Amino acid sequence: MKIGILGGTFNPVHYGHLILAEEAYRILLLDKVIFIPCCLPPHKRVKDLILPRHRLEMVREAIRGNRHFAVSDIEIKAGGVSYTFETLEKFRKMFPRSTEIFLIVGSDALRELPRWKNFSQILNLARIVIATRPDFPVGKRPSWAEVIKIPLIDISSSEIRRRIKRGTTVKYLIPSAVEKYIEKNRLYKNE
Repeated sequence: MKIGILGGTFNPVHYGHLILAEEAYRILLLDKVIFIPCCLPPHKRVKDLILPRHRLEMVREAIRGNRHFAVSDIEIKAGGVSYTFETLEKFRKMFPRSTEIFLIVGSDALRELPRWKNFSQILNLARIVIATRPDFPVGKRPSWAEVIKIPLIDISSSEIRRRIKRGTTVKYLIPSAVEKYIEKNRLYKNE
């Protein structure tokens, strides 16, 4: 079995995330891609980070109907700062030893990745896959990573939050179910 792990704040989840997951699924011949919204990100401070339960529910809405996508609340249930190595340790215990775990990260994280907490442990727990992102060229591929080229979709959660705050449309940037969830719960309006 081959499992892809795609973590992040998903604040909110958008089509860039979904295209990345779908392309990783296709290119790497994965059985499943699991989205893992973090509780609190260790590498960046997001001033307008909404409650984890909302981010989890938005991912659920976004992936509904895609049988090779799943979402896990493992980091949200753990609470506090979410560290990748801890999550990977838990996933290693959940799946048979023969399961290959692929940690999927965007090329925007490539420079910081070796500084992630217990990076050497991460390398022992999963295969690292770097997905190309606009404005973040990979350059020379690190020996410890595989690089996949995905369509360069320049969508960011921060731009979506700015648009919502300004009252500008986010249609075609996020799934309509996510847009409805944001409207219903009045998210990102009072930043």
